Parts: sequence; structure tokens; C-alpha cells
Amino acid sequence: MIKKIRIVLPVFWLMTLVASNAQGKHDWDKIKSYKIAFITERLTLSPKEAQDFWPLYNEYEAQKIEFHKKEHQEIKDKIKNLDALSSKEADALLNQMKKLEEEKHRAHKAYVERVSNTISAKKTIILLQSEEAFKRQLIRQYRKKRGEDSGADN
Repeated sequence: MIKKIRIVLPVFWLMTLVASNAQGKHDWDKIKSYKIAFITERLTLSPKEAQDFWPLYNEYEAQKIEFHKKEHQEIKDKIKNLDALSSKEADALLNQMKKLEEEKHRAHKAYVERVSNTISAKKTIILLQSEEAFKRQLIRQYRKKRGEDSGADN
């Protein structure tokens, strides 16, 4: 029973957060806080594990933000004007996209390696699954809220 409450409570908080944010400005700090709570709940880290794990997690999250910014600044703007690109420019853009994907892959691989040296392999797998579950939950809530809003407009 307590285990079910420990799982349901973060999900409830997440759903409340997403529902409230869909109505106004997105509060990414709150989403980040709920994601941390969601992961914390699932991992059940010891104090030592938490002390070693969270700096690695935060470092990788910062890397992902930088990759996203780089992708937006260097690639997505060019893709918007794809018809205006020459064949040579398109080749260069494609190579740039491949290079960025390789960088992301290397960063993720290094992150998983470092995390698995900090927490158990089982907890590392739970972490990866939890991150995906959190994303799916956010998307589900967003779609549900968007569907309700668009239905009210009709």
C-alpha cells in the first residue's frame, strides 16, 4: 500500500503541474523539480549514492540543454530555409546534423557509463526507464489538456 502511494503521489504532482502550466506560461523550473522528484522516488538512492549521482545527472542535463541550443542555433534555422540551400550547403548541413547526433550519442554513452559506476546497473536501468516514463507522462498530460481546450473552442 505504501509503495503504491509512493508511486502515485509524484505522478499526481506531475499531473497537477502539467495541467496548471498548460493554461499559462510554462514553468520549466517546476517541471524540472517534478522530474527530479519522479526520478528520486523511483531510484530510492542511499545518501551516498545520491551525493555521487545528482552532480552527474545535473551535468548531463546541462549538456543536453547545450545540445538543444546548438541544434536550434546552427541547424533548425537553416532547415527553415531548406529550399534556398544549394546542394553543397545541404551536404554541409547534413554533415553538421550527423556530427551533432554523434556528439549527443557520445555524451549519453559517457553519462550512462559514469552513472553505472556510481549506482548499480539495475538502478541505472530504472533511471533510464524513469526518464522515458516522465516524458511520456508529460506528453500524455499535454495532449489531454490540449484536447480539452480545443474541444471547448468549438
